[in-house]
Amino acid sequence: MADMTKGSMAGKRGLIMGVANERSIAWGIAKAMSEAGAELAFSYQGEAFGKRVQPLAESVGSDILVDVDVTDDASLDACFQTLQDKWGGLDFVVHAIAFSDKNELTGRFLNTSRENFKTSMVVSCYSFIDVAKRAAPMMAKGGTLLTLTYQGSNRVTPFYNVMGVAKAALESTVRYLANDLGPDGIRVNAISPGPMKTLAGAAIGGARRTLRQTEANAPMRANATLEAVGGTAVYLVSDAAACTTGEIIRVDGGYHVLGMPQPENL
Repeated sequence: MADMTKGSMAGKRGLIMGVANERSIAWGIAKAMSEAGAELAFSYQGEAFGKRVQPLAESVGSDILVDVDVTDDASLDACFQTLQDKWGGLDFVVHAIAFSDKNELTGRFLNTSRENFKTSMVVSCYSFIDVAKRAAPMMAKGGTLLTLTYQGSNRVTPFYNVMGVAKAALESTVRYLANDLGPDGIRVNAISPGPMKTLAGAAIGGARRTLRQTEANAPMRANATLEAVGGTAVYLVSDAAACTTGEIIRVDGGYHVLGMPQPENL
């Protein structure tokens, strides 16, 4: 079967934020976008992640890597100034950034600390607003902002805890930014994959059991793949999604439609 995405992003330039390693959802998206013809830049946080990201970036022909701390204004300013100097504009940003103390991703949500609540909200939600604020002026001909969420935003998921609240805020942010930036031709969307084997996902208590449960019960009897999420991202950033904004697109094998487990698992 012919690849329908081939060339669909030719001439587009974008920033990928949040690649940790080759199993990252952000990397699956970056790889798919590169294969569709996009030119990419990458951000990372700290030397250790930089060493992991560099060979991946090189494998898709990118030589723009910027160390970014999304809690630091000067760091974000420097990142987007680098892109302005290199490219003079921007077509898309993929925001795949979230953080919470893993010690609070077990046990009861009731025990969430004030400090970790603030940290989780700032890194996982507010950073998207901060990024949009800097990216939008660089999208003179329109563009796309894309982030990642999870079903724990609207349905209780074991041990997801404060991240569920942060993702709910992020999804609301998508809608408000879509309304703000629509007149400028900038679309804002989120992808909500099911549970996946990633570095971030491994920090959540009971991750392996969650993976098995969703795979056994999803209508497709499968969890999301990097390729499936990447293909969805390509669609959302390409001109094919010209009238799609403010959406949360689920890529979870249909798990979100269920009210109960499949009969054989009751």
